[in-house]
Amino acid sequence: MLVVSLAPAADAAKYAADLGGGTPTHMSDFFSITFLETLRDKVLPGLWPLLVAMLVCALLIPVAIRASRRMGLMAVPGGRHAHSTPTPLLGGLAMFIGFAIAVLTFAPSSITRTGVLVVSGLATVLLIADDRWPVSPALKFAFQLLVALVAVFAFGFVITYFGLPGSRGYGTAELVYLGWLAIPVSLFWLVGMQNTVNFLDGVDGLAAGVVFIVALTLLIAAAGRDQIEVVQLAGALAGACLGFLIFNFSPARIFMGDSGSHFLGAAVGVISILGVAKVAVAFALAVPIFALAVPIADTAWAIVRRRRDRSPMARPDLDHIHHRLQAFGLNPRQTCYVFYAATALLGTVGLMMFGHRRILAVVLVGTLVLASTVAADWLERGGVRIRAPFLRRLLAEPGTR
Repeated sequence: MLVVSLAPAADAAKYAADLGGGTPTHMSDFFSITFLETLRDKVLPGLWPLLVAMLVCALLIPVAIRASRRMGLMAVPGGRHAHSTPTPLLGGLAMFIGFAIAVLTFAPSSITRTGVLVVSGLATVLLIADDRWPVSPALKFAFQLLVALVAVFAFGFVITYFGLPGSRGYGTAELVYLGWLAIPVSLFWLVGMQNTVNFLDGVDGLAAGVVFIVALTLLIAAAGRDQIEVVQLAGALAGACLGFLIFNFSPARIFMGDSGSHFLGAAVGVISILGVAKVAVAFALAVPIFALAVPIADTAWAIVRRRRDRSPMARPDLDHIHHRLQAFGLNPRQTCYVFYAATALLGTVGLMMFGHRRILAVVLVGTLVLASTVAADWLERGGVRIRAPFLRRLLAEPGTR
């Protein structure tokens, strides 16, 4: 039974004032003492876990590469794998260890901290089996469901309600309580996040880079709600992704494997439940949904496509968006840049709906710069020339027109 109640959410006004809910009138607002103090008190707690996770992960990757070769955990070229040489697959384990050390170091001891580590660690360990001995789709889904069941029933990571705009103006939200639907919705969310990141992991640097941006988005959203523990968790996740990207960006020296993609998916799913799904703010769930809009849409279309073609749901193919971008002519790095730009821009839209306004201009400019760089690089590499006679006349030497 769905129940709707009106939550005043008085702290939303403070949140908006602190991190950009209002419309800025001067550029100096970005550099005011109040704004800098806000960054120090609410964002800085996530910086140290980010740096520690990045450092630990970067130090562990060479060890993981050697361990992968000794244990035979290698991705062999062929099929949907576009790389030309066998590549180690234990990157996910290094990411989890870096994440866990940062969380244990900075996050306070609590059932929440334990739950996040157990759920993400379980996803990592179970799916190493799929990297070593490819398991059946049914068993893989059972692993994903087990991770979600542990999160929901053992640690209470449940989406109990979502917020809609309130009728009393800005700062209010009508909470729609899910009732008995809370558990199936939470299970669907956690299983869906694992599959979304798993399907996304098809290009060097793609999944880790996108999740890095999503983690920063969750960090900013949590900072505005004074959820310091969530800020620390999101910072640690972002750091683990960044440390891994040093070795995974094209051309990759190591892959995260199914263990890594499921670790990232489980971590994003749980942290988003702890953060934006636990606050009485309108459209709070829009933050992770918008940030992951492109991968979520790609996953949904893959399910529809495979049902239409009557092919197994878990069978890999080359029809994902990142594959189509490469077929269009983009190289792996350019494909990543397109996804990074889309993730940052859509994540910013989600943050705007959550209360952040000032960040839009910064991200929009950065996205446009990145997009124009990719377009110019693609045009140059492809030898494409755009005819513009008026430019030739404009730039011609005097007397030659």
